[in-house]
Amino acid sequence: MDPIALTLIELGAVIFALGFLARLAGRISMSPIPLYLLGGLVFGAGSVVDLHGVREFAHLAGEIGVILLLLLLGLEYTAKELFTGLRRSWQAGVVDAVLNIIPGAVVALLLGWGPLGALVMGGVTYISSSGIAAKVITDLGRVGNRETPTILSILVFEDLAMAIYLPILTAMLAGVSWLGGLQTVGISLAVITIVLVIALRHGHRVSKAVHSENSEVFLLNVMGLALLVAGIASAMQVSAAVGAFMLGIAISGTTADIASRLLEPLRDLFAAIFFVAFGLNTDPRSIPPVLGWALLLALVTALTKMATGWWAAARAGVAVPGRARAGASLIARGEFSIVIAGLAVTSGAVTDDLAALATAYVLLMAVIGPLAARFIEPAVKALRRARRTGLASPELRVVEESGGAGSTRGT
Repeated sequence: MDPIALTLIELGAVIFALGFLARLAGRISMSPIPLYLLGGLVFGAGSVVDLHGVREFAHLAGEIGVILLLLLLGLEYTAKELFTGLRRSWQAGVVDAVLNIIPGAVVALLLGWGPLGALVMGGVTYISSSGIAAKVITDLGRVGNRETPTILSILVFEDLAMAIYLPILTAMLAGVSWLGGLQTVGISLAVITIVLVIALRHGHRVSKAVHSENSEVFLLNVMGLALLVAGIASAMQVSAAVGAFMLGIAISGTTADIASRLLEPLRDLFAAIFFVAFGLNTDPRSIPPVLGWALLLALVTALTKMATGWWAAARAGVAVPGRARAGASLIARGEFSIVIAGLAVTSGAVTDDLAALATAYVLLMAVIGPLAARFIEPAVKALRRARRTGLASPELRVVEESGGAGSTRGT
């Protein structure tokens, strides 16, 4: 069969299957990310059916998917909101980083993957999925809850941390020397600072440059500028994803709202292909040997995220149920964790086993996170009923009574 015809058939089948998986995920109220990854594993390297023709397209489409994910995330914030969020959440952000980077880094060192593997796995286990968290909060009607600003502040801090982490990781994966790495980080921080200053003082000009009443022109302007900025950022040894994120921050107001609406379908399409492409490049036979480590990491980092959310919400004066909801909302890992693992594997600087562990871990956390967020409130209510009927242990009573103060909106 003609190679182009075969590629088109495979690509059409993959995209159609993604639509089916997204519908299935919606029916069972969970993120489609685990299903996309599983789909890639089923038809990837070492599987029964190898979709070889799709791989080259999937790689480029996946890169565009990452750029769009970060661009739309940047469109959600203004530079002023980022600064405010950083001031409000830096202590919780530091606690979050310490508690959640260490488990991944320790496992990587135990598996003999060295400092570079530890840096990668620390990032994989650190960052929560903003997309899954936002969807869970919206779907469960918790946008107005008292704990929600705390959750969003932590997510913003993580996004800012990624703007520093990704250039460092990219430099180290490329084998750049420490001096070269420091130069890369310096360039990255300088670019980020310049963009934030432009966003604060001249964001309206950037928005005006891309805005158009014609939706076709608007889409071409925003998409073209995003790819251009991402490419220039990559050429300057700054992550292309961070470049797209910074552009999103610089676009504000009505322009940002319209851009989000226009780009969301494209983001969903290319991001879905990105997750599938990651699965396609992971041999499913490599997962069973690391599944035990993935389960261990899932258990430990679910608890550390719960602790982070609980502590941060307690500092904000939120009552016990709201603290539990805050922790549960942060558990899911997703797009960023796969982006980090994907960068590492593509560079060839780390073992393929890392991709298998990251895939298994994200699959677990992307399922556990939404389920925990959904069922944490009934669990807390059950504990309260048990306390009222005298069935709860004294220890549980002490824990609940210690956080009883707070707004009723957070209960």
